[in-house]
Amino acid sequence: MVKDQKKAYMFGLGAVLIWSTVASAFKIALSHMEPLHLLFYAAAFSACSLLAILKIQKKTGEICKMTRKEMSGCMLAGLLNPFLYYVVLFKAYALLPAQEAQPLNYTWAITLSLLSIPFLGQKITARELAAIFISYLGVVVISTHGNLLDVQFSNGYGVLLALFSTIIWAAYWIYNTKSGTDPLVGLFLNFCFGLIPITIAMLVFSGLPPFNFPAVISAAYVGLFEMGITFALWLNAMKLTENTARISNLIFLSPFMSLILIHFIVGEEILTSTLVGLIFIVAGNIIQQLGRKKG
Repeated sequence: MVKDQKKAYMFGLGAVLIWSTVASAFKIALSHMEPLHLLFYAAAFSACSLLAILKIQKKTGEICKMTRKEMSGCMLAGLLNPFLYYVVLFKAYALLPAQEAQPLNYTWAITLSLLSIPFLGQKITARELAAIFISYLGVVVISTHGNLLDVQFSNGYGVLLALFSTIIWAAYWIYNTKSGTDPLVGLFLNFCFGLIPITIAMLVFSGLPPFNFPAVISAAYVGLFEMGITFALWLNAMKLTENTARISNLIFLSPFMSLILIHFIVGEEILTSTLVGLIFIVAGNIIQQLGRKKG
């Protein structure tokens, strides 16, 4: 693919703008249905959108060429994402204010570096240790609303779920590092296979999903833009860019833009502790990236 930095920025900014809306979309959707209902609808819409993208890119034929081992790998990955990851994440959003759940989930890159030590044999540097400390200091600031001397979590279970979701997401990406499957094809199959346990869990624990316009349209937005189309936009941005760092750094805009939208769309008053904690988390991510560029 020919490099085109202007198009890369367009695709990258488009992805970041959409990702900035999803925390608000989660809270709105969860006001109309239970987490498993949202996951069922969103995963179904996402699978449909990914299939459409594969057809446009003429990649559907690659599915038929996959071996049984590759299919099995996609099935196992589908248990991690979308099934386990979004079950945990949506429950965290149901328990926590969006302004807390979103930054906590943003620590997944730090979690990924930690899990890469035992599973990928990577070494950790002093710079990365500093990045981890700074980011998780931000987690404590957000979770305790800034009361560091009197540690009382606003919702301890919700905080644990939000942090546990980062472990699942990091594990999913580590698992995928050993896969030779096209990322878009693999993601489509993950959602197809993941829909099976999602449907079973929904019927057992939550029953049939609500079928009304607000519920379906909000879930469709989550499925199309959090899980489906945005991933394709980001992949195109990474392929078109002349320098990966120029595009990857755009992601740091997302959590701050998300807080603005949470305030105006969801109506949450953004706490000073949330903003300070988010600055710590983003600073940790930036320090970590700088270390990788120099390494």
